[in-house]
Amino acid sequence: MKRRIAVVGAALMVLAGCAGNTASGGSRSSGPTVETTSRAVSGPWRAWTASLSSREARGSCGATAHQVVCATNAGGFVGRSRADGRITWTVPADDHGKSAGLVVDAADERAVTGVAGRLRAANLRTGSLAWTHQLRTSRAYFALGAADGIIYALDAPDPFTHTAVLDAVRASDGTPLWHRTVAWSTGEPLAAFRGRVYTADGTRVTARDARTGDTVATSPAGVECPHLVTGGHYLVCTGSPFSAGDIFPPMRRLDPATLRPLPTPRNTIDKPVHGVISDDGVLVLYEAGAEDTSAGNWFAYDLENDRKLWRTYATEADAAVAGGRFVTFTPRNDRTTRGRVLTIDLHAGPHGTGTAAPRMSAAYSQTRGGEHPVIVAPAGDTGHVVVMARTHGSLRSLPLP
Repeated sequence: MKRRIAVVGAALMVLAGCAGNTASGGSRSSGPTVETTSRAVSGPWRAWTASLSSREARGSCGATAHQVVCATNAGGFVGRSRADGRITWTVPADDHGKSAGLVVDAADERAVTGVAGRLRAANLRTGSLAWTHQLRTSRAYFALGAADGIIYALDAPDPFTHTAVLDAVRASDGTPLWHRTVAWSTGEPLAAFRGRVYTADGTRVTARDARTGDTVATSPAGVECPHLVTGGHYLVCTGSPFSAGDIFPPMRRLDPATLRPLPTPRNTIDKPVHGVISDDGVLVLYEAGAEDTSAGNWFAYDLENDRKLWRTYATEADAAVAGGRFVTFTPRNDRTTRGRVLTIDLHAGPHGTGTAAPRMSAAYSQTRGGEHPVIVAPAGDTGHVVVMARTHGSLRSLPLP
């Protein structure tokens, strides 16, 4: 079968203003200059919009290279076509409780969610229920992860001991493998890669063996880790996004094997709020004022070469990495360009040129700040991203600008 190629003209505009020096940044009201260009997008993904049910809008969505999957807040699943967004399969459920979100594990053909202390897994290939796993208690899950054929889930912490239970189950059939009581701080991520699973308690990071759950490393007592940022097989400790203080501990990259600190570019000046890390070690961190995080800057750091790359003004928004680019939304307070998907080359930054120049999409209803949009980046080189709008539940698949 011949590959069909669609040429999509991205409707782009030029952002007003120009950022300052990439090392020190310009004024707080400036941003990147965006080139107007058209790009060819090949493959089976297409541009489309689709409405979400209220249960989907209160849940989470993810994507593989082949489909979009949404988990409802009742523990069910909805699979959608990458070509037109239409529903291709559903797995109903009627649980009630706090949703733990969604893990889409393409390698094991599973999508997993947790509601009311019950894990449910859908078979991505057949669109059917693969298995369920009930916790020993009915407390809600607060974090999920997957790697190397194992699903990990952290249930609600004990408010008096700051501990939680970490469960590991086999992705293929839900067979329980082990569970451990762990020190954990609510809101901290769960990271799993290269045969280990990592948890953080707001002070220290612990690594466990994926097969047994046994502790294999703990970060040194002298290394502060109020918040852990993970991605691309990297672990970075930053100040807490929940703190209102004026001084934040040093940002430190941890060795995944020993959890000892490695050279890290610098201390953060403003409060670190949230960030993403690419597979090649570029951390892009949103930093804002301690009392008001609605406006700040994205700072990019090269973790492998221990240096700062660039910065650009922003208002607080979701972000992702896709196609070798940093993906976020244009500032909500810029009347000319707000409500668009913005992409920046991870290494060249906001002043890149040619193919490395910043680019942005047209304005869509799903990308408006008032919709509380979330970016879903499909696995593989699809050339598309999906934006989930929560206020008026809908999805929009669009070519990656």
